[in-house]
Amino acid sequence: MAKKSGGGGCLVVVLVVGLLAFGYYKWHHGSSSAPPEGVDTGGGSGRYVALGDSYTSSPRTGRQAGTPAGCDRSDDNYPHLVSAKLKPAQFADVSCSGATTDHLSQAQKTGNGTNPPQLDAVTAETTLVTLGIGGNDIGFIGYASGCATTHQDAAPCRDRLTAGGHDQLAERIDATAPKVGALLDRIHKTAPKAKVVVVGYPTVLPDGTGCWPSLPFGAGDIEYFRGALGKLNKMLEDQADAHRAGYADTATPGKGHDVCSASDKRWVEGVLPASPAIPLHPNARGEQGMADAVLAVLKLP
Repeated sequence: MAKKSGGGGCLVVVLVVGLLAFGYYKWHHGSSSAPPEGVDTGGGSGRYVALGDSYTSSPRTGRQAGTPAGCDRSDDNYPHLVSAKLKPAQFADVSCSGATTDHLSQAQKTGNGTNPPQLDAVTAETTLVTLGIGGNDIGFIGYASGCATTHQDAAPCRDRLTAGGHDQLAERIDATAPKVGALLDRIHKTAPKAKVVVVGYPTVLPDGTGCWPSLPFGAGDIEYFRGALGKLNKMLEDQADAHRAGYADTATPGKGHDVCSASDKRWVEGVLPASPAIPLHPNARGEQGMADAVLAVLKLP
């Protein structure tokens, strides 16, 4: 009996130590997943391809990079920062402002030129792919102008988007999930050696009721959109897990750097940007934070 009791005590100690270690890991890395399978990229070898929308292209945070000009890519977006750190032999950033999942396989017309299907840049020689997509399928930014209100406690967008018992944003997130999964499968098929990382969206809205009138959205809409952004990120993480990709959590490290935070702390600009960026999009500080999240996934033991 004594031996059995001692063995149980050791097991408890092992479990406690394991849980503490896991807790520290999650605190340090957020919910970013383990490194995806694939060959390494960097040190003058490999090909890195960045796919995504405006949270990837990062309009107006730096100098224009690549063509067409209408994609609004900046040379300090997270793909460029990741590439500068890894130093691959080849680097292609084909992200484009306004892109949806459809524009990964279809050409995208912009106000200044046409972006070819983004997946055209993924080849058999590709060894790293980052994918930041889905927000435009849901339509978050498009709703912003219609959410402004002079009443701090109002929720015009939540009321409209959940009328009749149907949550339109939740339904769009569910409808986008298989599209993201299919894209990941296609990337793996085209580039079987590549590590693939899905990049989540950073924290845009604060906890609580917001910062009306600086951000002229009522408390109810703040809560609604904050919840929807969380659902979008959870969907992206689930699709990454189900389709052999890593997931870079940018929301956890972005906490406290939302649109309502101090101008020298925020990662995402508000309706009237205080730093170079477009409204409700990451600034250069935010892009660096997103790059750090991607690198953390790639460097995990």
